[in-house]
Amino acid sequence: MSRRAEVFADRQAAGRALVERLHSAPIPTAPIPSGSNEGQPHDRIVVLGLARGGVPVARVVADALGASLDALVVRKLGAPGQPEFAMGALAAGQVIVNDDVPRRLGVSPEQFQEVVDREEAIRIDREHRYREGAEPVVVEGKTVILVDDGMATGSTMAVALRAVGASGAGAVVIAVPTAPDDAIRRFTADPAVDAVVCVSSPEPFHAVGLSYRDFHQVGDDEVTRCLRLR
Repeated sequence: MSRRAEVFADRQAAGRALVERLHSAPIPTAPIPSGSNEGQPHDRIVVLGLARGGVPVARVVADALGASLDALVVRKLGAPGQPEFAMGALAAGQVIVNDDVPRRLGVSPEQFQEVVDREEAIRIDREHRYREGAEPVVVEGKTVILVDDGMATGSTMAVALRAVGASGAGAVVIAVPTAPDDAIRRFTADPAVDAVVCVSSPEPFHAVGLSYRDFHQVGDDEVTRCLRLR
């Protein structure tokens, strides 16, 4: 059985389609702490765009919801000398290892840590540059909407989910314009996820980019411009 994909003009159009889905399904909200002055629903929501491609989509979502926006940089942990082999990924100090890939590739714990340290330094530098010196948006106790321009395997989203959980998010929504059914089921079944919102689930699923007419590579300058509006 095949199911045709919805094709978005660009990431902004995908963001608008995602907003429609978010409006049609109630967004889980974290409880308001006693004594908090954040009385409006949008005060309790933070939209995090996975950099780089997810940030333009997240900008549209944040604007529509009147919510704060920030970028979350996820870095792949490529094997030494074989960067195409992902040993895992990291975000905001949280590391996920892909099963026993480091052992199978003959990567020692010391070599693995060197890769982690290098990628973490890159992550910190990029997030600092994207924010132009501004402080990160606080997610503790908030409803966090994790937005990317799509999911394929879900591995990037998995480390982003761990990162916001470690930061104390009160509720987590995963929102993507396109993803395969198995990735959606994976996160729907995850107790750390309060809701999964997806616009299009083509079958068979080949690549995120096939759901877009314009799927240009998002550069650092575009991410920075999106965050300036926060």
